[in-house]
Amino acid sequence: MSSFCYEAVDASGLKSRGTLEVTDQSEALKRIKEMGLFPTRVTQAMPSPNRPGALAVSKTSKSPIRMRRGRVKPAVLAVFTRQLATLIEVGMPLLRGLRLLEEQAENRVLERVITDVATNIESGGSLSEALAAQPKVFNALYVNMVRAGEIGGMLEVVLRRQAEFMEKALKIKGKIKAAMFYPAAVLVVATGILALLLVFIIPRFQMVFEGLLNGQPMPWFTLLILRISDAVKSHFLTVGMVVLALVIVFQVLVHTRPGRRWFDRSKLTMPVIGKVFRKVALSRFTRTLGTLLGSGVPILQALTIVKETTGNIIVGGVISNIHDSVKEGGTVAGPLKESRIFPAMVAGMVDVGEQAGALPDMLMRIADTYDEEVDNAISALTSLLEPVMIIFLAVVVGSIVIAMFLPILAIIMDPYGGGAAGGGI
Repeated sequence: MSSFCYEAVDASGLKSRGTLEVTDQSEALKRIKEMGLFPTRVTQAMPSPNRPGALAVSKTSKSPIRMRRGRVKPAVLAVFTRQLATLIEVGMPLLRGLRLLEEQAENRVLERVITDVATNIESGGSLSEALAAQPKVFNALYVNMVRAGEIGGMLEVVLRRQAEFMEKALKIKGKIKAAMFYPAAVLVVATGILALLLVFIIPRFQMVFEGLLNGQPMPWFTLLILRISDAVKSHFLTVGMVVLALVIVFQVLVHTRPGRRWFDRSKLTMPVIGKVFRKVALSRFTRTLGTLLGSGVPILQALTIVKETTGNIIVGGVISNIHDSVKEGGTVAGPLKESRIFPAMVAGMVDVGEQAGALPDMLMRIADTYDEEVDNAISALTSLLEPVMIIFLAVVVGSIVIAMFLPILAIIMDPYGGGAAGGGI
């Protein structure tokens, strides 16, 4: 027997908590439903010492070796998930499939994780319990989907859905990174060129101009560039320390709740790129919730997981409103309509899905639609950024070149002003 802690609500929306002594989570869920409650969270409190091998599982889950391990990259984890789903689909026993994946794993961290998971299962634990003992690798979304698959007897289907979910998330993330790579690279190159010009090249021109003009005043634009160059050269370390300090202050502020709220809201409301962030957030929310509901996770528990994995406080607040609405017997579409983040069309589609009893399918359709819109938005943003960055570089470098040629033009236009040319007459 094992102890399971649960949180549940009754038909009137009142929350209750308790502990059950049952053999596994399936029986815990059955007992909770027999009490007339709707479970929102069921977790194992502690392994029972009467179960053979339970002590070994507990030691493994808290071993210092596991705590020192690094993380497994999402792409590697997605491949592992799809391979495990394929092996289970063809009829291979779970433990044998894990041992096979352990032998062929090229990632050392993943290999040790699979070893621990297989050892836990051999000791009598379930797959979800073994995965929950590896929180740095398998998040709450992954563990709860696997647990729902075990309860519903469709583990291979859930694993395949999880693999598809991770692959789509990686695809969107990769496209955003690719779109941001070009402007980031241009900014780095432009910063390097500016530093080279201001610190090394322009001061040499200043000495040449002072000899040529023979005391005559330089054009105002040239003087401006020369003063900027002198300030950067004289206070190079100070400027660097100020920039570093600003970055550190920004990082500290972002890790506070008010700062994080401001930053997350700014991402959603920025003039051009804000639309992309909103569409990404909407796609992630609908796909995550649709995947959980389609895998059999109770809706209140699914909303809690989605809130924890959304990565945006503003979107998380909307999900909290949805959770409260559903707990009180309301709908998902209501809080969506009231929020200013999600479009009215999304709330309407969710409303239709709820009325038709096909909310998971409708959420996945919304996610697919917004994935395409994210692709189009990123392509348009990339096309817009390229000419903007080119014009920016042309203006910066061109301004410096013009500033350096203005004194030469002044000498040519006034050869008798006392320069080198005038000295020969």
